Amino acid sequence: MSVIFSTHPLHPRATRLLAEAGELKIATAPDPDTILREGGDADVLIVRAPIPPSLFAGAAGLRAAIRHGSGIDMIPYEAATREGVLIANVPGANATTVAEHIIMVTLALLRQFRTLDRDLRANGWLAGREHANDALDLAGRVLGIIGMGNVGRALFRIAHHGFGLEVLANSRNVASLPEGTRFASVDELVEASDIVVLCCPLTPETTGLLNRDRIARLKPGAILVNVSRGPVVDDVALIDALANGRFGGAALDVFSTQPLPPDHPYFTFDNVIVTPHMAGITEESMMRMGTGAAAEAIRVLSGELPLNLRNPEALPRYRERFPV
Repeated sequence: MSVIFSTHPLHPRATRLLAEAGELKIATAPDPDTILREGGDADVLIVRAPIPPSLFAGAAGLRAAIRHGSGIDMIPYEAATREGVLIANVPGANATTVAEHIIMVTLALLRQFRTLDRDLRANGWLAGREHANDALDLAGRVLGIIGMGNVGRALFRIAHHGFGLEVLANSRNVASLPEGTRFASVDELVEASDIVVLCCPLTPETTGLLNRDRIARLKPGAILVNVSRGPVVDDVALIDALANGRFGGAALDVFSTQPLPPDHPYFTFDNVIVTPHMAGITEESMMRMGTGAAAEAIRVLSGELPLNLRNPEALPRYRERFPV
């Protein structure tokens, strides 16, 4: 019987699908040592945590690593490809969920929700209501989106057609920008936008993309939202800018170190919303991502290629290992 190994528990619908296709094993913990120790006999991996590269050399029967979601940076691309292990993902399954999160945290920052809620509970009605004097509307502002994949396009639809925002966009593929956006370089975008949203993939080109110089270019009242990956932002520069009151605030869902240490400086700022890498997680999105990953696993176990194959250069080695 084929073994499907998941780094985390899955949505019940996905669990049922995979249990019918083989033996489903769930890691007892999502750390690299446990994954390496418990996942060595897998035919397919379902990935929600970083996979140690050495797993690919040691797992003789491993056919595919399938990302439960879109970003494949948790899968060591070169190690998997070298060993002929297919990489697949489930793009777009949580795009609207992430876009809704971005709107939620942006409104919370504009409306001073953290301090309003705290002071209302601690000091009463008038203390909370006083924060309304500093609250701001979302309508009429300029939104800058860096990364116009599924999340960026979902955010554009909500922000532009729902709230009437002007949208600037930066993407590797300018031709793919939806009608209603205006292309801008990264420097132009951070200078002109009231809200800057990072939803680009983590690549060598985007690592450190929002560096000290670009953080300094943000408008004094600007809001930064990061739902990309932590290393896209220079943490030291961002903390310095927040400490100096350099811009309006930030909503951060991803970090260079996860979990974020409880004494991290981000927790000290009233104008920073910190969430534990859950922008794309709801009951509905977990169902879509889980069943999407399960469907790809079943395709691979049936001798087919995944619909969302991300490393086609692995195919020659894969076919040597698993002849049709």
